[in-house]
Amino acid sequence: MSDQSADFTEKIKASYTPSGSSIYLGAGMLNGNVLAEAEVNLSLKMMNRHGLVAGATGTGKTRTLQLLAEQLSDAGVPVFMLDVKGDLSGLYQAGESNAKIEERATQLQKPFTPSGFPIELYSLSGKLGAQMRATVLEFGPTLLSKILDLNDTQTGVLAVIFKYADDNKMPVIDLKDLKKLVSYLSEGEGADEIKSSYGKISPATAGTILRKIVAIEQQGLADMFGEPSFDIEDLFGRTDGKGVISLLNISDVQNQPVLYSTFLLSLLAEIFYNMPEAGDLDKPKLVFFFDEAHLLFKNSSKAFLEQIETIIRLIRSKGIGVFFCTQAPTDVPESILAQLGNRIQHALRVFTPNDADALKKTVNTYPRSDFYQIDKVLTSLGTGQALITVLNEKGIPTEVSATLLSSPRSTMGPMTTADYNSLLTSSPLTKKYAVAIDRESAYEILTNRVNDKLAEEQHSETTSASSGKQEKSLIEQVMGATITRQIGKEIVRGIFGMLTGKKPRNSGGKGLFGL
Repeated sequence: MSDQSADFTEKIKASYTPSGSSIYLGAGMLNGNVLAEAEVNLSLKMMNRHGLVAGATGTGKTRTLQLLAEQLSDAGVPVFMLDVKGDLSGLYQAGESNAKIEERATQLQKPFTPSGFPIELYSLSGKLGAQMRATVLEFGPTLLSKILDLNDTQTGVLAVIFKYADDNKMPVIDLKDLKKLVSYLSEGEGADEIKSSYGKISPATAGTILRKIVAIEQQGLADMFGEPSFDIEDLFGRTDGKGVISLLNISDVQNQPVLYSTFLLSLLAEIFYNMPEAGDLDKPKLVFFFDEAHLLFKNSSKAFLEQIETIIRLIRSKGIGVFFCTQAPTDVPESILAQLGNRIQHALRVFTPNDADALKKTVNTYPRSDFYQIDKVLTSLGTGQALITVLNEKGIPTEVSATLLSSPRSTMGPMTTADYNSLLTSSPLTKKYAVAIDRESAYEILTNRVNDKLAEEQHSETTSASSGKQEKSLIEQVMGATITRQIGKEIVRGIFGMLTGKKPRNSGGKGLFGL
């Protein structure tokens, strides 16, 4: 071993050998050689300092997430992951060795030991896993505006609607409730009711919001709003001492990236608001992997980004770690990127001026290295290799290491359809969330209010009509009597004569009664 290799190995060991439990990521590489003794480990204690897994398409990001999830599960730490293509279900089954895996195991001097892990399957449509739901109220106006793609004015109107529902103790559970509120408060009695206290909602704005809601319903995704809403306690399960890996399969809603990314944020927000303070733990309570993170931040409002920043900054004190997965660090706003202390950067490809700019900015996020030219390393990494720097137990960034990552021990691909369906039908969580609950909420309250108003108006009209009918009936009785029939005729003639200014015919100059 050369002096440089020995120096490199010594520094990597000093940086990546924590005193407590850790995750083995792989071994450092220098000048094209894998130095197995230069082990790269990530302290479990620092996993709640959040992280970033980035790299171009096809560089191995998904397998890195799989590697992290496996070892977290082994350590008894539950994991939540977005399964974009449905191929992470292979975590449930032990992998099979092949020539490439054995070659990597030899380079790392770590035997390949196949293993499966406990998983739970979830879905936003309810078709590919246990139905994940959240109430409209749990989303709140900011996140819901993101899903509906509302502008600032429309978002403000949605906030007013939520405020009205809150002030009047109207649960807003599903999209049916929201549509009813929008319609009620934008016209008629409802519009008059809120005008002085909340302001006026224009029919045009209300119409736009309603159309956006209907579009979500037409895409078959209305079921993700409602009850029973997802119980976050179900994310903290363990089986035989292993943390359960919860997979949200979105392969059937891939064309709705804003929807599922915003749903993930709402779930993370609920965890943040409901979990107690935990302080510094030896390992996190849960690690939340946020795949396709660039979709979350794209075209986001300032209020939306501020909400994310607040959650990421404070949730670590609840014992929750969050890892974003995306193509380049520049996909993540600087205010949030600054809070991601653990970096696993796969290869970046430079084909355009924008790619070159992204590379330059990425290089600037890494500590200075005595062993690498960061820009050259980032563009020459192979599949399953990454440039890594994490936080040590004192919160100090470690030495930068180009790393050959270890292979996942589970199946690197989807489980068979038969096994998938069997696991899904046998899960108690599938049964728990299968049937939607439609309790009294804003829709029923407002519908009853409108119906009561109509009934009151109809009763008033009926009473008035009945009174008129009684008066008419009395006159008809008098007019219908034989002795008074002729008198009645004369009375009518006399009345019409006075109205028209003419004398009754055949009066003969006599009195009203011809007398």
